[in-house]
Amino acid sequence: MNRPLRYFLFFGLIFFSLISKAQTRQDSVVQLYGVVMSADSLRGLDATSVIVEGTGRGTITNDQGVFSIVVLKGDRIRFSSIGFKDRSITIPDTLKGNQYGVIQLMVNDTAYLPATILRPRPSRAQFERDFVNTQVPADALEIARKNNDEATRKALMTVLPADGGEAMNTQIRQQAARSYYSGQLPPQNIFNPVAWAEFIQAWKRGDFKRSK
Repeated sequence: MNRPLRYFLFFGLIFFSLISKAQTRQDSVVQLYGVVMSADSLRGLDATSVIVEGTGRGTITNDQGVFSIVVLKGDRIRFSSIGFKDRSITIPDTLKGNQYGVIQLMVNDTAYLPATILRPRPSRAQFERDFVNTQVPADALEIARKNNDEATRKALMTVLPADGGEAMNTQIRQQAARSYYSGQLPPQNIFNPVAWAEFIQAWKRGDFKRSK
């Protein structure tokens, strides 16, 4: 057998092997669809998570509890909804065809909390008396005193990240400043006497000193 013929047979075998794997992969794809309902009232559950375990893929049901997702034969599907117990199904490996429909019933997950008895104060005077006479541990007072120290608060401001509200306010202010000076050069504070006066006052107050 000459060399070109051997190469042709080798690449031919690889080609047919890839086609066979692709065909097998395609045959294992399943369109999973169905509806998720509560077991007691048969009401469609909206926003129920339909997750393909181990893949990080999933979807949620619509306002009528209906869903549709592409899965593979043998995949394990988990249904999860707040207030209901999780349920799981497995797509059969021997499934004939490429469609699979389910009606998944969810059972209520009841949690019993210990009873709490609320008793109102007999009078405002008694509440004020108990509040004033409450003994606060010395270590708690010391922690509160340290947390309210000005140097500590300044140090925390330099290392703690801004929360969502602060970040949004900063973004809104920056966007407003860009819109205000749109089409023109923004002013330079280096030539602003008011800014220089504020800087000198802050310097005298010691705002730029590092806390030890």
